[in-house]
Amino acid sequence: MKTIYVVAAVIRDGDKIFATQRGYGDYKDGWEFPGGKIEDGETPEKALVREMREELEAEITVGDHLVTVEHDYPDFHLSMQCFWAELKEGSHMKLLEHEAAKWLSPDKLDSVDWLPADVMVVEAIRNKGTE
Repeated sequence: MKTIYVVAAVIRDGDKIFATQRGYGDYKDGWEFPGGKIEDGETPEKALVREMREELEAEITVGDHLVTVEHDYPDFHLSMQCFWAELKEGSHMKLLEHEAAKWLSPDKLDSVDWLPADVMVVEAIRNKGTE
């Protein structure tokens, strides 16, 4: 089974977490943390900064590693490194690839239909908190 290596940003603003709804592909309409594939020669952190520019026109500061999720989808294995992140001062987000987005408080994390791999990220957020 092919392995796809990706990164995802758990963007925080106070106690709220940013979630995006996929706008394309087999998993369209599922909710996820924004991110994408790591390109050859990139560190995960550099990939995350690039992906946030491409997907959201946003400038972020990458924080600590939160969790690495290993998940088998029917056609591939996903290895997803997830990092805490924050928007840089003055940066705003514009949805370029997603159809919707929400800022979710901790008690609202279950209010969206997360993609299977992202469910594990939500568990890691709950276990480690937003501090």
